[in-house]
Order: sequence, then structure tokens, then C-alpha cells
Amino acid sequence: MATVPDYDHKSIEEKWIKLWETKGYYRTSSDPTRPKKYILVMFPYPSGPAHMGHVTNYTLGDVCARYYSRKGYNVLHPMGYDAFGLPAENAAIQSGIHPAIWTRKNIELIRSDLKRLGYAYDWTREISTCDPEYYKWTQWFFLKMFERGLAYRAKGQVNWCPSCGTVLANEQVLPDGSCERCSSIVENRWLEQWYFKITEYAERLLEDIKLLENWPERVLLMQRNWIGKSYGAEVSFELVSTGEKINIYTTRPDTLYGVTFFLLAPEHPFVEKIARENGCIDEVMKFRERVSLKSHIERTALDAQKDGVFLNDYVINPVNGEKVPVWTANFVLMEYGTGAVMAVPAHDQRDFEFAKIYGLPIHVVIEPDGEKLDAGKMDKAYEDPGIMIESVQFSGMKSEEGKQAVCDLLESNGWGRRAVNYRLRDWLVSRQRYWGAPIPIIYCDSCGIVPVPEGDLPVILPEELQLAEGGKSPLPLEESFFKTNCPKCGAEARRETDTMDTFVDSSWYFFRYVSPNEEGAPFDVEEVGRWMPVDQYIGGIEHAIMHLLYSRFFTKVIYDMGMIDFKEPFLNLLCQGMITRDGAKMSKSKGNVVTPGEYIEKYGADTLRLYLLFLGPPELGKDWTDEGVQGAHRFLSRVWRMVHERYSESIKALDSKNESNGESLRRFTHSTIKKVTEDIEEFAFNTAISFIMELVNEIYRLTGEESCPAGALREAVETVLNLLAPFAPFITEELWHALGHEESIHLLPWPEYDPELSKPQEFTLVVQVNGKVRDKLTTPVGTPPEKLEKLAFESERVKSCIQGKQVKKVIVIPDRLVNVVV
Repeated sequence: MATVPDYDHKSIEEKWIKLWETKGYYRTSSDPTRPKKYILVMFPYPSGPAHMGHVTNYTLGDVCARYYSRKGYNVLHPMGYDAFGLPAENAAIQSGIHPAIWTRKNIELIRSDLKRLGYAYDWTREISTCDPEYYKWTQWFFLKMFERGLAYRAKGQVNWCPSCGTVLANEQVLPDGSCERCSSIVENRWLEQWYFKITEYAERLLEDIKLLENWPERVLLMQRNWIGKSYGAEVSFELVSTGEKINIYTTRPDTLYGVTFFLLAPEHPFVEKIARENGCIDEVMKFRERVSLKSHIERTALDAQKDGVFLNDYVINPVNGEKVPVWTANFVLMEYGTGAVMAVPAHDQRDFEFAKIYGLPIHVVIEPDGEKLDAGKMDKAYEDPGIMIESVQFSGMKSEEGKQAVCDLLESNGWGRRAVNYRLRDWLVSRQRYWGAPIPIIYCDSCGIVPVPEGDLPVILPEELQLAEGGKSPLPLEESFFKTNCPKCGAEARRETDTMDTFVDSSWYFFRYVSPNEEGAPFDVEEVGRWMPVDQYIGGIEHAIMHLLYSRFFTKVIYDMGMIDFKEPFLNLLCQGMITRDGAKMSKSKGNVVTPGEYIEKYGADTLRLYLLFLGPPELGKDWTDEGVQGAHRFLSRVWRMVHERYSESIKALDSKNESNGESLRRFTHSTIKKVTEDIEEFAFNTAISFIMELVNEIYRLTGEESCPAGALREAVETVLNLLAPFAPFITEELWHALGHEESIHLLPWPEYDPELSKPQEFTLVVQVNGKVRDKLTTPVGTPPEKLEKLAFESERVKSCIQGKQVKKVIVIPDRLVNVVV
């Protein structure tokens, strides 16, 4: 027996990494005769070496890229870095390393890890959002938003993280009211901020969800809920003390006759005015201070303690003329509707709880059909549809019909109108941080807000500056940065010192990949027309309502600018599941973090890739086990021996006349090609790998016990390597050359299967008695019906079921089942 060389994964991987890079195997092809596939994984934040989430995500994308490249597609498969952001500043505070140095050092680490894993990226298209060549165009998009009225500055209540020292978007505040970055409790503050008017696109973002047929339904549902479209009415209530009108928005106009008090958000402009006029300003200001310590999420949580102050004033309910008291309450937000709420405690749970705390009246105006409600005995609000009562001419009407009828009444009397509302708020994009793209705006005492001329872009972020005391941004303190001249009048002016939210950077990066070296525009329009939209996007579900929604918004704005002819950026979306260990999320505090580097070192990149793909369907969560890694390594070692030992020895002694084994192996081989091909296209990578394993087992069986023609065996062995190549690129390249081939296995066409040879030769015959399954028999495909019937009656299980009974008829469906009716 020949000596089998060691499977030395380290030397094999180092060898092919250098060779692939030297020969430029994975440079993007632009053959006009080929179809295109743009395969994209969400680019990483360079916070350190690659973690297991990265490896899982990027291996999925790499299999797709390698497969479609061999299927004859021009494949665009790029990589870059989402390089601005808070973690770099937090690291700088803790370690004293400048954010720019920390970020670029980590980019080198993660790039090295990605190359070790053998990913087929076109590294000539690498981008980093912290490079001026990139953020010049991020600033350009800001200016275009400003020109179109989509970027504006306004004073508003914002989420403030005292630890990070910056504003957070609503999406960056966790459900418990903490910062998603540092876990500190988020506060509310009033600041002048920059916003993108994403609300202007709310309806289009919602309507175009129908174009996203190949997105996970869970993501679409999350976006629908975040946009939060609702139908209702806008109603005017008159303030008794001044006669001024205060508008509210409600989705339940059918409950207007049940209004017993009126609520204003603590931030509502009327609150301070009413409080001063009615002598309760001190109490209101203390209340506001209490509320400011809570995030919006904490204030609106269903189980949050209700808190409020009576403003010593009243409003008139337009539908019945009743005077109801005006309060300010902690659970009412300016961000939803108008910041004012008609309180109907009998039919809204939060209003009900507030009424119980402060002894306010509860008036039932909707009852379940056929059931009476007693307000005094209710322990919770009745919020479902029902029959309207005590609602004048609408009493007895179904509440759903009553909504429209009451809207008719409001509109005919000028008290209100039908309205549509959205939960979505405008995107707050300014941050009081250093490590980000500077906002290209100048403030002039004479000219006001002036955009930086496009010819002056980029506004360079000075990387020589150090963070100020407490980790604060040095930009407002650095005269060389903020002192400038007005582009309009030439007078002394001040540059904006806020930087942009990093989600702005990542909302258009997929456009830049198509022409990363373009100097005259953010992207080459013709190249974008050739490559986009992205055919397959892969990333985590956690980005469903931030990155994915913002990217859709940006794409629609770019469409409106006439630069592209498509409305959605990503045709297909796959959200990979989380890798856990011992059933828990990996974290340093739990001591259960798995570092890719140590497993690459011990078992090799191919083993790690194969294990992660074999764990299960990509969209599901999976639990890590070292035993599973070892199993993947054993399989690759078996493939190694198959080529170097079993194949090389058997090929010399094979009986080339044993045609039956040759036919059987060829059918097995072509059936495997068909199954693996179909599974890769369905992202069923785990079952694709299992089919390859079965073919390896069949090869071992034949070379160990029997014999078959050399041609059939060679075809089977080479098929194993071809099919395994996208999953384990290093070992397959090495073994392919060991078989005497000179070309790269990764540049070969994907193997085609013979339709005749791939047809199954056997099937499972289901045998039923009176429709119940009694037996299953393995039978050759194409067995005549009379033979199938005979096999059914020969079954011992069937015999026991029909013994002593009269057979009325036998139903035979060829290649499927036999049903005996007795």
C-alpha cells in the first residue's frame, strides 16, 4: 500500500492563499456574454479579529460566490469595513489608543482572518468607510438630501447616552431603555439636531415591501410594524381657558363618546404655557425632570408606572360638548401622533391604569355583542370591537362601522378629518462624536445654514486630534477645524462639529463596491446598472429595522435623483441564525466565546467552514460543540485518504469488466451532483454536505469490498472534490492537483449531471389498508402495477390486516403506493 502523506492543513492553506492571490483568481469578471450575480455579506465593524458570527455569515456568502462563478456567472463578491463609530472611541478612552489607529489595526486583523479562511473576495474592491475617498461621497449624499429638503435641522427631544456622550436613534435604544453600545440608561434631552426626512418615504417603504418576495417574512413584518401605518381620525379639542385648538390623532374614533380626560406629552408646547397660566408650573417642571430620566421605551412599556400632573384646565369634546380635564402624562410621547391624546379609559389599558391611579371617571361606550359591561367592576379595559352604546345616534352600531360613521360626523361639522399616521419617525443622523464623517454644513451669522460646496468635499476629519476630557469630541474645541469662511459671503463662519450616524455610511456602501475607485461620483452609473440590485444579501436579523430600512430609503432617494432604475437594493435576503454554546449566547462574561483563530490553527479553515455549514439550516440558531468540529475534521481526513490511499491503490487493481458496479457508481455519482446542486441553490448546505458524505462512503465501499471500472471510480472521486470545493476550498484544490490536474478546481465549470443517470432506481412503495399505512417496501422504479399489487399482498403486515376480510378493490399508483380496500 502506498504511503499516505500527512494532511497538513497549515502548509496547504498557506500555499494556496499565496498562489490564489498571486494569480488573481478571484478578481471580478465582466464577460458581457455571461449573466451576473452580486453576492454580498454585511460588512463587519472592525472591532477586533473575526468572530464566529462573521465566519458563519461570510462562509455562506463564499459558497454562493464560488458556486455561481463555476456555473458561468460574472460574480461580484466584495469586502469592506464599517469603520466609523462609537466602539473605536470607547476603546480609545479605555486604552489610550487613537480611534484611527485602533480601527486600522483591527482592519488588518480581520482582513488577515478572512484571507486565512479562503474567502473568494475581490480584494481590489476593498473599501473602508473611514477613508476620505469614501466619506467624501457620504457627505455628498448629505448635501443632496439637503438640496431636496430631506436633510433638516430642528430642535427636538432626543435619546442621550450619558456614558457615550452622544445622541442615539430610537432604534439604538434597547427595550430596557439602555444604550445598545454600552448598556447605560438612556436619558431624554432637547437639542438642535440634523434629521433625514425618512417619513416622506414611509408609504413607499411600506408599499414596496411587495417587491421583496424573497426576503424572510419575519423581517418584512418587523419593517411593517416599525413603519406602523394606521388609519384613524384627527380631531380638534378646544382648550377652555383660551379657546385654542389642540389636535389629537386616534385610531378609535368610535370611542369618542367615552373620553373622560385629555392627556398631553410632557414635552408638548402647550404644557408649560397652560401650567404657567394656571399656577402649577413648579409641579410640572419637577414632573418633566422625572420623566427626562426615562427613555421613550421605558415610558411606553406596558408595565411602566403611570405618572402625571393635572394642568388645572379643560378641553371640550366636540362630539358631545362635554368638558374634560387636561393632564400631562409620562406615557404620552411627542413622537407619535400630535403629542396629545383623548383618554378613553374604558377602552384603552394605559388610560384605564392612569384613571384608576388618579380616580378619574371611566365611561363604557363599546360592549361585546350580547354582553353588558359595568365600569365599576372592570379590572381592565375592553379594547376589542363590539357594539356602540351611549353614543347618541351611533348606539347599536358595530364599532368597526361606527369608526367611519363618526368620521363622517367629524368632517361634516368641521371638527376633524380622516387621517393616516405612521409610527416611523424621521432619522436623527447627527452625533456629538469625533470618530465619524463630518457633517458638511457651515453656519454664517449673515447667511444662516450654508452647505459646503461640492468642490470642497471631503470635509476632512483631522485624525491628529486626541479625544477631549471624558472622551468627548475635540472638534468643537479645535479652531483649525471649526473656524472657516462662509462660501456665500466670505465672512467668518463656523463649521458644523457634529458627525454623522454610522448607519449613514452603511446605507449606500453596496453601491460603492461596483466602482470603488470612481473619483468623479459616488459610483459609476453604468457599472451600477450592470451589477445592481444585489442578487443575494446575507446578514443578521438584528439589522431588520435599522440598516435594512435605511438602505431601502437611500436607494429610493437615489432612484428619485435619476441615478438608478431600480427601487430596492437587495433582491434576496438571508438572515443567518446565531451560534450559541451550551445553549447560551457567546459572551466574554460567560466564558463561552469560541475564537475562530484557535480552531483554524488546530483543525484548519476547511474544517471550521465545513462544520459551520453542516450544523443545520443557515437561518436557524445552532449550538457549538467541539465534538462536531472534530467530526468535520475526520471527514476531511477521510477524503484525503480516499484520494491518496483508496483511489491510488484501487485504480491499479480494478476489474474494468465489472460493468454492474460501474453503472451503479455512476448513477450514485450523478444523483449526488443533482442533489448537491439543488441544495446549494436552496441554501440547504447541511444536506448538500451529507450527500457528498454518502458518495464518499459509497466509494469506500466499492474500493474496500468490490471493484468497478476505473473510469467510473475516477469520475466519482473527482465529483467528490468538485462538489466539496465551495465548502472546503483548500483541501479540494490540493487533492485536485494530486490527481494530476494543472488548472484550479475553482475555475472549472460546475459538474453537470446526466438526467438519465440521476434518476432514482428504487423508490419506497407505501402499502395501505383502508387508507392506513401498514408497510413500506423498497422497489425498483418502473415496476408494473400487477407486480406492485403482488408485492403488497405478500407483505406479512398486510396479510395480518386483511385476514378473514373481503377485499373490495385494490388501488395502485405506480411508483408511489398500493391501497387495499377491505
